[in-house]
Amino acid sequence: MSVEHNKEVVRRLIEEVLNEGDLDLVAELAVRNFVEHSPLPGQGDGVEGLRQRAEILRDGLDVHVEIEDVIGEGDQVVVRWTNSGTHIGTYRGFGSTGNSFRIAGIEVYWLRDGKLAAHWDLVDRLALFAQLGIVQLPAA
Repeated sequence: MSVEHNKEVVRRLIEEVLNEGDLDLVAELAVRNFVEHSPLPGQGDGVEGLRQRAEILRDGLDVHVEIEDVIGEGDQVVVRWTNSGTHIGTYRGFGSTGNSFRIAGIEVYWLRDGKLAAHWDLVDRLALFAQLGIVQLPAA
C-alpha cells in the first residue's frame, strides 16, 4: 500500500474511532493479530485489544485528539497530536474527577498490507495525571 493510504488509515483511527466513537471501524482498519507495545491496563491483545483501547480512552477521558503532524515512510506512520478532554469515568483505576486536560503525544504505527499491525506511543502521562488531580506535583 502507498504511504498516503497508510497515513489515511491512521487518520481514520484517530478521527473516526477515537474522536467520533465508531468502534466497529477498528475491525476494518487493523489486522486480527494487531500488536500493542504500549498497552493500557485492561487492554487485551489483537484487533479486539485495539478496540478496547479506544473504548477505555473514550469512556474514561472523553478524548478529542487533534492531529498536529502525520509523517509516513514505507510501512510506518508517525503522528504528533494534542489530546484534550474531561475525566468522565474510570481511567487507570481512578474514578472520574471531572477535571479537564490537554496533553501532547507521539505515536508510531506499523502497517501491514494497508492495515494497522503494531503501535507504540510516547505520552506525557505525568501531565495528564496532574491535570486530572490524581498526582500532586511539587511546588516550583
